[in-house]
Amino acid sequence: MTPDQPVPQAAAPAEEAPADSRPRRRRWPRLTLPGSWGALLLACLSFTPSLLPRGGVLQGLICGISAAIGYGLGVVGAVVWRAFADREARPASRRSWQVLLVTAGVLFGVSFGLGQYWQHEIRALMDVTDYSVPGAVACPFIAVLVFLLLLLTGRGLRRLYHGAARLLSRWIGRRAAKAVGWIVVAGLAWSVFSGVLLGGIVSAANEAFSLRDTTTPEGVHQPTSALRSGGPGSLVPWDSLGYQGRAFAGGGPTAAQIGAFTHRAAQEPVRAYAGLATADSAEARAGRAVADLRRAGGFDRENLLVVTTTGSGWVDPAAVDSFEYLGNGDTATVALQYSYLPSWLSYLVDQSKAREAGRELFDAVYDVWSQLPQDRRPRLFVAGESLGSFGGEAAFSGEYDLRNRTAGTLFAGPPAFNTLFREFSDHREPGSPEIEPVYKDGRTVRFTDDPTAGIPPTDAPWNDTRVLYLMHPSDPIVWWSPDLVLSEPDWIGEAPGSDVLGSMVWIPFVTFWQVTADLPFSTGVPDGHGHTYKAAYVDGWNAVLRPTGFTPRDLDRLRDVIHPAG
Repeated sequence: MTPDQPVPQAAAPAEEAPADSRPRRRRWPRLTLPGSWGALLLACLSFTPSLLPRGGVLQGLICGISAAIGYGLGVVGAVVWRAFADREARPASRRSWQVLLVTAGVLFGVSFGLGQYWQHEIRALMDVTDYSVPGAVACPFIAVLVFLLLLLTGRGLRRLYHGAARLLSRWIGRRAAKAVGWIVVAGLAWSVFSGVLLGGIVSAANEAFSLRDTTTPEGVHQPTSALRSGGPGSLVPWDSLGYQGRAFAGGGPTAAQIGAFTHRAAQEPVRAYAGLATADSAEARAGRAVADLRRAGGFDRENLLVVTTTGSGWVDPAAVDSFEYLGNGDTATVALQYSYLPSWLSYLVDQSKAREAGRELFDAVYDVWSQLPQDRRPRLFVAGESLGSFGGEAAFSGEYDLRNRTAGTLFAGPPAFNTLFREFSDHREPGSPEIEPVYKDGRTVRFTDDPTAGIPPTDAPWNDTRVLYLMHPSDPIVWWSPDLVLSEPDWIGEAPGSDVLGSMVWIPFVTFWQVTADLPFSTGVPDGHGHTYKAAYVDGWNAVLRPTGFTPRDLDRLRDVIHPAG
């Protein structure tokens, strides 16, 4: 190269493509057309009525979950159809998406409007006046948010599956890697949900409610009567009773209040209780409670009641107070605690504890009772509400056992998984509805929604021991079951109960989530609906106890005492 020649310039770098020079924009998750149709269909169907009134936030949650399930079903359905048609997936046309968007706007709007109408009808049936306009407005936005969260979670699991399958394919065949990959991811997801998420929620709740168990309800004071656990001479320390145990031992009607109702000389009822802090095991707690019951003279009373509590140890005051008023105070009641968790949570995780507590307590009472001279034995009764009915049933093998070992039983709001309740209902007389079944002509066991309206079969004798189940047609605790996912229950196919809309229909997947969402709010409705049993205990115990000297007017007065109007 000579000095006269120009120095060659370095080649200019090639320009980057314009697309790469622009910042990337976040994009919404890409959706498939079949999945979107499935999501739309189930989202619209989620507005159909269930058992209880639903607010906008809860409806949005159900709508989002239903849409996610519908999307998954749509995607799976399309894959299956393409497999049979032997064709690959192809992108949907612009016109197909336009048709979907127009249809979605119309269908969702109509479904939302119908949903508001149905919710108004349910509120009218139950005399519920609460309604939140902001909640209703927020419903669609909550539904979209829940749907997207579930969609992204599903796609994250799918990516994890693909990664696992690629990794496994290094050592095993491709098909085997795919199969094993699904198993690994499914197992991992379930372990995280049940072990980390669900286990963490239960542990946190248990810790929180165990702290509450050390407190005392406002207005409750340590008894000054020797007839109560925690009182003078009691074998169970007041501090060991727990929150609900202190409410039970420190509450209830006095002899003067009972006498004012019965117009007779009344006794002060005996109440015995053992909390979780009383002893380390259910057997030991039952033994301590029965020992305290015996110390207080409980086995010398005319009527003795064994109550299996709900999860937190709660005993419904309406159930025991009614028993004591109708027994003129010549009564004794014993119960024990088996969990810190509230009823709706213990319903899901504490079933074995409820069964053990119910069996241990009744067996401990029966062991003492059966050794007494027959002419000195009190009449022995059993009661339980919700999970308490499940535990109460655990001490008995069937109808004959209930009839032979008790003078009567009153269960309220029995969960669908109760062993005896399920047996009695499944073997009901042909033609009797599931919401009010008739079992063996009602000779021992009967069911009712409203005992004031008669307990069927009203034309058949009901002698000796009486077993009565109180259950509302609108109580989700009674009717919830995993079978709702894919099976229509009889109680939906039959004529609806007095507080359930005839518009309620069974829809695969959707109905399950609707009734599941009703569970935490089952006690948030007025008495006589959902899982709220108050005044019904008066007539329920009147039927089971068969006391003398009470007129229909007296029962009306007692209902006002147990559950004052307004």
